[in-house]
Amino acid sequence: MGGESTTRTAPRGGGTNKGPAGSRTGQVLSGLAVALGLVLFLGGFAWGAVIYRPYTVPTSSMTPSIDAGDRVLAERVDGSGIRRGDVVVFKEKSWGDALILKRVVAVGGDKVACCTNGKLTVNGQQIEEPYLPKGSAAELVGIPTVTVPEDNLFLLGDERSGSLDSTAHLTDAAGGTVPRTAVKARVDAVVWPMNGMLERPTGFEALGSLSQPGPLRLIVGAVIAGAVLILGGAAYGPIAQLVGRRGRARTEPAGAR
Repeated sequence: MGGESTTRTAPRGGGTNKGPAGSRTGQVLSGLAVALGLVLFLGGFAWGAVIYRPYTVPTSSMTPSIDAGDRVLAERVDGSGIRRGDVVVFKEKSWGDALILKRVVAVGGDKVACCTNGKLTVNGQQIEEPYLPKGSAAELVGIPTVTVPEDNLFLLGDERSGSLDSTAHLTDAAGGTVPRTAVKARVDAVVWPMNGMLERPTGFEALGSLSQPGPLRLIVGAVIAGAVLILGGAAYGPIAQLVGRRGRARTEPAGAR
C-alpha cells in the first residue's frame, strides 16, 4: 500500500514542478518583459511630454493640412532651426496675444513675392505647394516683393483667402515678418482626428534642405512596444497554468489505468 501511494503521488509532484506554470525561467522572463515594458511605456510618455506640446487649432487658416478644432503635436524648438515649409506655432506681440499657427515660406535674406503664373515665388523661383486647397490660387491678392530681414520669417496660411498672416501685416515695420525668437514649436502631426504626420513640403527642396521630423515615431514605437511587453508578460502566468492543467488532464487517466 505504501509503495502504491508513493508511485501515484510522485508523477503529480514532478509534473507540477516541471510544467509551464512552475517554470522559474518563464516566470523570470515574464517579469523582465513586464519591467522592460513599463520602462518603455512610461518612458515614452515622459519623453513625449518633454519634447512635444499639444495644441488645439482655433481657425481653418491652415486647411486642408490642419482644420479648425484639430489637435496637433508640436515639437518644442527655438526658431534657430526653422526652415522653409515648416508649420510653426509662434507668438508675436504685434499680431496679438494668442498663439498662432502658420507655414514658413521664406527665411532671412529671401525675396518673396506673389504671384507668378498663380504661384508663390521665393528668390525668383516658383514654389509648388501641394498642401494648398485643390483649385485655389497661391494668393488671391498679389503682394509686392518683400525681402525678409535676417533672423526673421515670412509666414502664410495654407488657406490663403481666409488667413491673417504676413500679407495682413505688410505695413508693419518688419514688413509682415516675425522674428525667429517668436517661434515656440514646430508641428509634426495631427493626432485628432488621427491624420498622422504632416507631409514634407517638397516644393522648397530646391532652395535648401528641409527640417527633419522630430522623434514622434520613436516615441510612439516605444509606447506600443512597452504595451505589448506588459500584456505579453502579464499573460504568461494564466497561459502557463492553462497549459499545465491541460497537460495533467491528458496524463492522469493513463496513470490511473
